[in-house]
Amino acid sequence: MTTTMPDHGGLPHPGDRTGPDRPWTDPALPVDERVEALLARLTLPEKVAQLSSTWEDIEATGPEVAPGSNHFGRVGDLDETARHGLGQLTRPYGTLPRPALEHARLLAGHQQQVVRQSRFGIPAMAHDECLTGFTAYGATIYPTSLGMAATFDPALIRRVGEAIGSDMAEAGVHQGLAPVVDVIRDYRWGRCEETFGEDPYLVGEMAEAYVLGVQSAGVVATLKHFAGYSASMGGRNHAPAQLGRRELFDVILPPFERLVAAGVGSVMNSYAEIDGEAPAASEWLLTSVLRDQWGFEGTVVSDYWSLPFLVNAHRVAADLPAAGALALRAGMDVELPDQRGFGEALVSAVEKGQVAESAVDRAVRRVLRQKIGLGLLDPDWDPRPPALRAGALDLDKPEHRRLAHAAARSSAVLLTNDGALPLPSAGRIALIGPCADDVRTMFGCYSFPNHVLADRDDLGDGVEAVSLRTALTAELPHVEWQFAQGCPIRDEDRTGIPAAVEACSTADVTVLVVGDKAGMFGVGTSGEGCDVEDLRLPGVQEELVEAVLATHRPVVLVVSSGRPYAVGRFAADAAAMVQVFLPGEEGGRAVAELLAGSGNFSGKLPVQLPLSPGGQPHTYLHPPLGDRQSWLSNLDPTPAFPFGHGLSYTTFEIDGMAVDREQVPTDGEFTVSAQVRNTGDLPGAETVQLYAVDPVAQVTRPVRALLAFAKVDLVPGESATVRFAVHTDRLAFTGLAGHRVVEPGEILLYAGSSSQDTPARGTVRLVGEERDATVVRHHTVRVTVERA
Repeated sequence: MTTTMPDHGGLPHPGDRTGPDRPWTDPALPVDERVEALLARLTLPEKVAQLSSTWEDIEATGPEVAPGSNHFGRVGDLDETARHGLGQLTRPYGTLPRPALEHARLLAGHQQQVVRQSRFGIPAMAHDECLTGFTAYGATIYPTSLGMAATFDPALIRRVGEAIGSDMAEAGVHQGLAPVVDVIRDYRWGRCEETFGEDPYLVGEMAEAYVLGVQSAGVVATLKHFAGYSASMGGRNHAPAQLGRRELFDVILPPFERLVAAGVGSVMNSYAEIDGEAPAASEWLLTSVLRDQWGFEGTVVSDYWSLPFLVNAHRVAADLPAAGALALRAGMDVELPDQRGFGEALVSAVEKGQVAESAVDRAVRRVLRQKIGLGLLDPDWDPRPPALRAGALDLDKPEHRRLAHAAARSSAVLLTNDGALPLPSAGRIALIGPCADDVRTMFGCYSFPNHVLADRDDLGDGVEAVSLRTALTAELPHVEWQFAQGCPIRDEDRTGIPAAVEACSTADVTVLVVGDKAGMFGVGTSGEGCDVEDLRLPGVQEELVEAVLATHRPVVLVVSSGRPYAVGRFAADAAAMVQVFLPGEEGGRAVAELLAGSGNFSGKLPVQLPLSPGGQPHTYLHPPLGDRQSWLSNLDPTPAFPFGHGLSYTTFEIDGMAVDREQVPTDGEFTVSAQVRNTGDLPGAETVQLYAVDPVAQVTRPVRALLAFAKVDLVPGESATVRFAVHTDRLAFTGLAGHRVVEPGEILLYAGSSSQDTPARGTVRLVGEERDATVVRHHTVRVTVERA
């Protein structure tokens, strides 16, 4: 959305905050010297103010912390909440649907007030959500993180991160609350769509690309949710996570550790307790692991209302001052979205001796260091966002729309195809389903339309987006289209199914589009607080699918969802199946192009697609006992489609694995190569996936684990050699002694197009003494591609 305001908002430049008595504003001085000079001048309330935040434009709505204490006054009263200064302004763009430049003008005014009320003119950092793009009215909506992961293309996702970061920086936002690096453990969890999948290496690869992209624009990225949130019991939001340390360190924590090594600026705690310990109050997690072991130097920010939750949900604190003291001692630096545990409660806790002022100083140092790094204390700092100074703010630029289109197209996964795709360019096609003509079924729960405007259809979507129905009719203009919704997304209304069946019965082919409409806390069928009991499609959509398939006409089943549903059992009757994970504002056009054959599928599954709607949790990353054991149980957890699966309109062969050495020290490196060829008639991209199996180990190991991958574009007949330089750190695991080790022994290597289709095979033997790998030095695998 583009708006203009030639007068730059009418806001003057703030008064001079510099002078010889204010050395913290001197960019020539070392950062630590600037920090200490300012810290020494701050009173206790002024220090605590730097650890607090304020949410403008919203009435107080957070959790009740004690009987009778559910009224907190207006959150956005800066006269009160910023009277000693302020650490952060919460969601200046992501709360109300205003023109972008109007938000920028208001943000500048808020910054002016914060500076004016601070004795030393310290601005606030502004933060906002940015999971599927900047969560602002009119901003580009990209695929969900699960969709981004399906591209298996870190270079593309880095460009997405750069675009998101540049929009936020232009708007005057300093911190983005993304990415989510939780590793999926239970598909029933509503927030699956926010993650990069079920494999820690894939999550780390995609998240690092995103973080480096966002931070290249000068915006601080924030890792969520540290840690264990995705392993909550029963897939229920905020439920306890009964995690053993081995699963925690080998599956959940590696993406966080990797991103800390990559230089991420901020980390946010998880809501879900781990074995009875609340992460927001865990000194072991926030200090011992995060800082002492990994060397993290950024800020830890609380997930919204985590400190009150210590009182009313975890019950580890008697009141808000005690909650603030617990969190601060543990290593929390900033409370979001407001100041209930920090603020006056924390001042009181310090004055009562519940927590030392030195703990406050420790957190303030981190905050000031970050503000200095962002230039907020420099003499030329201006409260007006760059866009306000320029007089225009376009949050959905044409080049960003093209990038959203590329991401959406690259994220679509072709599951099966008996020749029904591409669709014919003439004849009669029935387009059926509740997701066929509703653009919001392509958006994630943290997109502005679904996050803020869920009950305001009258305000539109803020961006130009076309449904799959509109896009298909434009892509195939000579087709005679018949449309029927069939049923709603979630309501148990079957009255439209007969009309859908009639339309299919007279069509040459049917495109049936089912899935989710994301929302928040039960408003949607996917997203935060939208958990499910099993993996059946929402509402009566499965009845619609069964009725349409019963016509025995060719059916192309398209699923647009935020989680993997158990649609695999329809594969035998469907002529083709396609999976997309909420592909964003360009999803309609991108999917239409792929169905019509003007583009080629290249996406891969970042999660398994289960065969049965029950039997959860089960992901591909399981030990041998997680496989089918027919003599022990009548239940079969074998997926309908494995992790990494995805077809194309062309064909590929992967073979010729070679390992550069037979033996490698337990602290060494080896190179694995494999050949990939396009054996079909069309250009396409194949993702070569390298897996490892540890056949004998001191503890149970996964039946197969992803080591690395490479997406390679090839024209017909072209071949390439993919080389993976693997350090043995990638084979580390938590041993019997409770810390990570690399142990000697044989490792089986497999390469192919999915976790179950791995025709290229080799071995390497690790030799020498068992090595302590508590500190991982090599998180990535170097990949090179040489074309023949």
